Amino acid sequence: EVQLVESGGGLVQAGGSLRLSCACSGFRAGDFAVGWFRQAPGKEREGVAAISSSGDTDYADSVKDRFTISSDNAKNTVYLQMRSMKPEDRAVYCCASGRYTGDYYLYEGVYRNWGPGTRVTVSS
Repeated sequence: EVQLVESGGGLVQAGGSLRLSCACSGFRAGDFAVGWFRQAPGKEREGVAAISSSGDTDYADSVKDRFTISSDNAKNTVYLQMRSMKPEDRAVYCCASGRYTGDYYLYEGVYRNWGPGTRVTVSS
């Protein structure tokens, strides 16, 4: 059974850092595209960062130079390191996997399996 489980969310002050983890099971994360998405209250879900099966990464403009996505194939886990966090980063963050190669890694439609999410709150 394919499963993705996020962890690492919580409360952080503006300017602080958090690292989210996406533990994958039932498949080899390194063979798939894995993306991080977030949904803030009252807003649509948006793609934040993604890593392809070849290790290429893509970021939303709003998080570029602040967030870093990485993959540990030995642990079958994908991470999202968040730095210099802002109140607008507050959201529920989900990871997702999909067998996809192309130019649209931040588009949710290319992902098939999703985790339940972890909540991130940033205080000002």
